[in-house]
Amino acid sequence: MNRLLLLAIIVIVGGLAASLSLFNDQLANAGSTKKIQFTQTITSSQDPGIGHSNEQMAIVLPPNSGSIYHGSITYSSSQPVQVVILHQIDKGDAKGQPTWTVDGSTLYAQTTIDPNSTGGSLDFTGSAIGLHSINSSQFTATVSVDGWIRVTTPEITQPIAAPSTENYTIKLEKSTIPVPIPMHAGIVNGKAVYYIITDSSNNLVANTISSNQNWKVQLSPVLAHVPVTSYGNIFMFTNGIAGNGTHGYQGDVLSFTPSDKQYSPLNKVIEVSWDVGRGPFILNSTKAILDANMTGKIKLTVTDTILNTPEVIWDGGALNVRTSKILSDKTSYLDGQLLDVNVDNMTATFVGHRGWGPDGKTIYYIITAGTPEGPAQTMKIQNVPLLSILGSSARDVYQFANGLQGAGPFGYQEGISAAQLGDSTYSPICKISIITWNDPQNVKVLENKNDIESEKSAGNITVQEATTLGKNYILDCPIVNP
Repeated sequence: MNRLLLLAIIVIVGGLAASLSLFNDQLANAGSTKKIQFTQTITSSQDPGIGHSNEQMAIVLPPNSGSIYHGSITYSSSQPVQVVILHQIDKGDAKGQPTWTVDGSTLYAQTTIDPNSTGGSLDFTGSAIGLHSINSSQFTATVSVDGWIRVTTPEITQPIAAPSTENYTIKLEKSTIPVPIPMHAGIVNGKAVYYIITDSSNNLVANTISSNQNWKVQLSPVLAHVPVTSYGNIFMFTNGIAGNGTHGYQGDVLSFTPSDKQYSPLNKVIEVSWDVGRGPFILNSTKAILDANMTGKIKLTVTDTILNTPEVIWDGGALNVRTSKILSDKTSYLDGQLLDVNVDNMTATFVGHRGWGPDGKTIYYIITAGTPEGPAQTMKIQNVPLLSILGSSARDVYQFANGLQGAGPFGYQEGISAAQLGDSTYSPICKISIITWNDPQNVKVLENKNDIESEKSAGNITVQEATTLGKNYILDCPIVNP
């Protein structure tokens, strides 16, 4: 149930139309009003609100932009809890009242009812409702809700997802696996960085790097057409001082680190060659390289090759390494995406997530970065705002908000990728869409893109792009050959 937090973040921050799976299918349309009736047992997770990281929250009714809930709730909890009711407000309306926010932009006035009890019943009206504990220990609660949701913004009115039950479960062998990937040592502004190379827009470059690092770099023709503002530069030396660079010379020089707002995991390859008699010596920054080029010491060759080179360690930062090395279906998307980093043997071991390709074949992918900030923080990956402009260069990945329970990011079946390795449309960049089953009686396993289209045409599922604050949910999630 911990992964409810991940889905809650997306809903909370941006009003994702596919709601948390805490509702049943007893919905009655009444113009722009829908009936809500359900009983559900939920488990709390870390409160995603800023300043509440040591507290626990169990979202009962998630924020849905432009909507108001009203009704009654009865609850029974494993430990004393508060009832929290949120009311969405504009920043200008904040006049000192208690507020709650995930990202600092979308703001909620907070009403806290503190019965200091493990159970109770009350009426409510608000934009969202949850159970809250100021303690860091997880709690479990059973809640019954009888009420209505009034949608004040008709264009976003959507069916509310029905819950799956323990009787509907899919278990796949090796839903998560460790994926060790060779690291490279590079330099940014004189400081050491460590990064991996997963994909290349050029097949010859992909094969060359694969041979040198003894790990397969995948071909992604789509990368050749990404927007010019979506990548930095990686300078690779073709001669000069012997070292650990990609071509056996000094370390590669990159433009930025994830601490910089200009950072992207994508980089264009610029080859650096020393002129005879003009060196060589170590060049440890973009500025030093450009200065040496201006004085004729080196020659720069700007290639058409774009690489996916997510950084693992950089000056002042690093990707989060999981505290628990034991992978399970319920935790694989939380607590970070790195199992281990070993600088001595130059290896970073990522969590490999199982999914389906467009033809139903098994794939594994890793996650190195994402945007927007809320979901990225929940998965403990780097928030990279520049990824938001890569929607047109991303492959579609479909995740499930309800249905069969499984190892997907929201606790349901594994996702489906619209492109596979070897496809001309394959990209390491993913744009996430959410599939919601409209009726739990129709739930089944979906294994490929044709299954999605068939169920969508039949009206059994709703497919919507995951957006937060109007921005697509984009990940750097390359498919790997484990």
